[in-house]
Amino acid sequence: MAKKILTLILCVLTLTTLIGSLEASAAAYKSYTYNINGEPVDSPDAFTPDRQVDSIAMGLAKSSYPNLVDPADMVVDDDGNVYIVDRGNVDVPGRIIVLDSNYKFKMELGLSFYNDQGVPDSLNAPSGMFVTEDLIYVADTENKRIVVFKTDGTFDHIVLEPSSRLMGSDAIYKPVALAVDASGNLYVVSSTTYMGIIVMDKTGKFQCFLGAQKAEVDLTAILWRSFQTAEQIAQSEQYLPTEYNNITIDKEGFVYVTSSSIEETAQQNSIMSKSGDYASVKKLNASGEDVMMRSGFFGPGGEVNISWIAQDENSIVGASRIIDVALGPDGTWTILDEKRSKFYTYDTYGRLLHVFGDKGEMLGNLKSGEAIVYQGTKLLCLDKQALNITVYERTEYGDIIANALRNSLDRRYDLAVDDWNAILQRNGNFDIAYVGIGKAYYRAGDWNKAMEYFKYAYDTDNYSLAFKEYRKEVLADNTLFIPNSIITVVVVLAFIIGLVKLFSWAGKVNKAATAKGGKRSFKEEVLYAFYLFSHPFDGFWDLKHEKRGSMRGAMFWLFLAVASFTYQEVGRAYLFNPTGAISNVFVQAISILLPVFLVVTSNWCLTTLFDGEGSYKDILIASCYSLAPLPLFVIPATLLTHVFSLNEAGIVSLLTTLAWIWVGILVFFGLMITHGYSLFKNFVTVIATIVGIAVIMFIGLLFTGLIQKIVGFISSIVTELSFR
Repeated sequence: MAKKILTLILCVLTLTTLIGSLEASAAAYKSYTYNINGEPVDSPDAFTPDRQVDSIAMGLAKSSYPNLVDPADMVVDDDGNVYIVDRGNVDVPGRIIVLDSNYKFKMELGLSFYNDQGVPDSLNAPSGMFVTEDLIYVADTENKRIVVFKTDGTFDHIVLEPSSRLMGSDAIYKPVALAVDASGNLYVVSSTTYMGIIVMDKTGKFQCFLGAQKAEVDLTAILWRSFQTAEQIAQSEQYLPTEYNNITIDKEGFVYVTSSSIEETAQQNSIMSKSGDYASVKKLNASGEDVMMRSGFFGPGGEVNISWIAQDENSIVGASRIIDVALGPDGTWTILDEKRSKFYTYDTYGRLLHVFGDKGEMLGNLKSGEAIVYQGTKLLCLDKQALNITVYERTEYGDIIANALRNSLDRRYDLAVDDWNAILQRNGNFDIAYVGIGKAYYRAGDWNKAMEYFKYAYDTDNYSLAFKEYRKEVLADNTLFIPNSIITVVVVLAFIIGLVKLFSWAGKVNKAATAKGGKRSFKEEVLYAFYLFSHPFDGFWDLKHEKRGSMRGAMFWLFLAVASFTYQEVGRAYLFNPTGAISNVFVQAISILLPVFLVVTSNWCLTTLFDGEGSYKDILIASCYSLAPLPLFVIPATLLTHVFSLNEAGIVSLLTTLAWIWVGILVFFGLMITHGYSLFKNFVTVIATIVGIAVIMFIGLLFTGLIQKIVGFISSIVTELSFR
């Protein structure tokens, strides 16, 4: 009996393991988001594949042609009806297929109709369309026109190619996508038009070009262009802006456009820098300005963590190729990466909500996605190679995200907090939830809690706002009712007064040392740097000839410069180092010691040949004493990060910049006095010193590479001998 029970338990365990493995293998893709370091982090599925609808399931047997031939676009109307643009081929003419909300065939149009001249007509390789409440607009690409039908399928009118001097006499008009606003104005993407979106009124009269892409200009191309003939220049398109490939419009009249012809490096840089210059997706206002918000860690545009080198034959390299954008509910919108068959969904602030999708044969995978559109809470994707539609259903997790976004947009913040907390229970990596909760605490006046949650999401902008209120509250508790602007002025004045006091005390010590004469103490040698600040000519002369300084004093200031930057690394407040990135002491030391060594060595090599009076030791002492402004400014600037908000960050940067400018001035005049040069000769020598630094670095790299090759050669010989 016991043996049978044991056997039964083993069978159950085996079956459970098998089911688990089957479920794991059944996942068509992994959903994820990106953290601040650009690393993908797992996320629950916001959408799961529900079904694939092919020609048979659509019931296309009832149409003129029983199968999709070359699907190019797809839209959904307010009633949930699905419209598919089928380009056709040499044997099958282009057409529009209309499905009901359950993806069953209703009708087709465009195969044959009588145009406004009463002549039989048909579509020729249509590529895009847009549906309003009453009309269906079709981009009849090869016929170079827009054909308009009524929603019952009857012909309405044709919008011919627009005429304008701005388009040029040699311009080719090939509409591939379009959108229509509430007033009936048409926004047309032409595949051969680089000037932007063509805007026409409802009668087809040309209005303007909208949102021309920024031209990509390569420095090498500019140089090469100077050697090209006029014909070669005329044929070159490297200075032309890139064209758009798809378009849609929201209820407020903002136009969303995508582009897949941007140079990949420029496109990826726009994602990393959150710039709209070479972005693959933009949101344009009526003036053609890109008004898309890019509040996430990275700008919208597809994959962040990419590879430029293929690891194997299945590797996908380079930036995303964005070919379509779909507007979803609650301010969400999704773009399709044709290269990776992935969907990237963002909120109204341009923050990434989730990524899902992949290439493959399983349900939910794509062979070659061509168009995406929302049908209520569902996301539909048209696959031009598989010739079907994949339907993705929103999950419970996706519903909670949507509720949170809706409540936030409707300013029902208390309800939104409940949703954000529910999201965090399922996904602790969802940074937007931390921001939402932080805003709730901010509105409640709990600045500490607000800062805590903003910090979780690396949201420095909102953290700064909460910090300012917290700072004001602390001052109020101490009966100091001082506005934030006055606080900045007070802190700066306190720093200036402290600096003046320090200089005054050092001046007294230096004056006493001059009157005393004889051997200097270490304190007097160190404080002599303050005399150099205001009297560089006399100061550097006495430093060399009167021995007012020393090597140990110079080393003290060199060490203090290294220590000040080390403290800056570890001592900056959260707002000025949100990721907590810290370089070690060795890196900080090298960042100061190496430039000093290069400057001193290069200058000594040159001045030895050009009658310089300073020895290597003299140059080193003068250079190290010139570093004295760095700790005097860097350390206070680091301390100020703990009382300043982002609005005052410019003051911190200004202090550091002033320190380096002061160092540069002291080095320049220190070298001039040390060598006994005129102003002009010293200027030429300094320029030559910079060139010399470059030469030394080149020789150093060359020597390092040579040593590595020698070591590698010897290592290979040793390895070969050991095997023999």
